[in-house]
Amino acid sequence: MGSILREVLSQRNILVISLTTSFWSIINMLYMPYWSLYLQELGASLEAVGLLNMIQASSWLIFQLPGGFLADRVGRKKVIVYFTLTNILSPICFLWARTWEQIIPGILLGALSSVYMPAFNAMISESIPYERRGAGFGAYRMITSIPWTFSAFLGGVVMDRLGVTYGVRLFLKLTIVATVVITLIRALFLQETLRPRKKKEDMELPQLGREEGGALSVFKRAPKAIYLMLLTASISSFGMRLIMPYIVIYAVREVGLTKTQWGLISMTTGLISTLLAIPGGVVSDRIGRKAVILIGRTLSPISFLGLSLSRNFMQIFLVQMISAIGTGFGGGVYGGMGGPAWQALVADLVPSRMRARIMGLMGTITGLSSLPSPILGGYLYDDYSPQVAFLVAFALGIIGATIFAIFVKEPKKREV
Repeated sequence: MGSILREVLSQRNILVISLTTSFWSIINMLYMPYWSLYLQELGASLEAVGLLNMIQASSWLIFQLPGGFLADRVGRKKVIVYFTLTNILSPICFLWARTWEQIIPGILLGALSSVYMPAFNAMISESIPYERRGAGFGAYRMITSIPWTFSAFLGGVVMDRLGVTYGVRLFLKLTIVATVVITLIRALFLQETLRPRKKKEDMELPQLGREEGGALSVFKRAPKAIYLMLLTASISSFGMRLIMPYIVIYAVREVGLTKTQWGLISMTTGLISTLLAIPGGVVSDRIGRKAVILIGRTLSPISFLGLSLSRNFMQIFLVQMISAIGTGFGGGVYGGMGGPAWQALVADLVPSRMRARIMGLMGTITGLSSLPSPILGGYLYDDYSPQVAFLVAFALGIIGATIFAIFVKEPKKREV
C-alpha cells in the first residue's frame, strides 16, 4: 500500500488535487451530514427537503455537458481553476438565507462549480498510469477521504452543543475561506493533461474533428458497455437518492440518535470505506473491475434494507458498516464520480480525447433520470412510512446490480 501511495503522490496533479480536495472535504463534511436537519430548522417539510435536493441535482446537471465540452476544448486546468472559484457563491447565499425558500438561489449559484467535474475526473484518470488505474483511483480516494472522516464527528459535537443553525452557519464561513485558498493552490500548481491534437491528424481527419464537437455524437460512438453502465447507474442512483436526504432525519428524529452519535457513525463508516479504497482498487487491477464493482452494487442496497429494520443506535451502526464496505470497494455509490473501480472501468473503455465529454454526459443522464427521486422519497417517507422508502430503494439497487452483473463486459484492451 505504501508503494502505491508514493507512486500516486509522485504525480504532481494528483498531489495537488488530493491536498485541495482533502482540505475542502474537511470543511464541507463538518456540516453536510446535518444539512437536511438544517433545512428543517429553516421550516422545510420532508417534501420541501426533497424539492431542494431535486433543484440542486437538476441545476448541477445543467452544467455537466458544457463542462465536458470545455474540458476537451480549452483544457482541464482552466476549467478546474475558474469554476473552483465559483464555490464561494453558494455559502454566501446560504448565510443570507433565513427560510428554506431563500436557500434556492445559493443552490443555483453553487451549481456553477459542477462545470469542472468532467475536467476533474479526466485529469485524475490521465495523471495515473493506465495499468494502475484501479489502485490509483483507490489511493486518491483514500488520501482525500481520511481527513474528512473525523469532520462528521466533530460537526456532530458542535451541532449538539451550539445547535444546528449556529453550527452550520459557522462552518459556511469557513467554507468561504477554504474556497479562496484552494483556488489559488490549483491555479499555481496544476499542470494541463489534455494532449493537443497533432496538426497532421487535423489535416487527415477533418470529418472526425467535426463529429467530436458534440457530446451526443461522441456518445453514439461509445462502447456498448458504457450504455449498460449508464442504465445501471441511473436505476441505482434513483434508488439511492430516494432516501439519502432522509437517512439522518430517520436516525435523529425517528430512532432518537444524537447528532454526536450520527457523527460517530459517519466517521466510522468513512474510515472503513477509505481504508478499503486502495485494496479495492488493487483487486480490480488484478482480477478485473466487474467483480469489485458488484460488491459495492450489492452491499449498498442491502444496507437500505437493513435501515428499514433498524430501531436503535447499534443496529443503525452495523447497517452503515455494511454500506461502508460496499462503498470502499464500490461502484457508483460515491455519486457522480463513482468509486475507484467504476471510474477505472470508464477510463478503460473511453479514449482520452472523448473522456471528459463521456463522463459529463453520463453524469447528466444519470442525474436527469433520478431528478424526481428525492421528492418521491419524501412522499413515501411522510405519507406511508420510512420503511416503504427504504424498501423501494433496496429493490431498485438490486435491479441495477443485476443488470450490471449480467450484461456489462470489461474491454479486452484498456484505453490509455
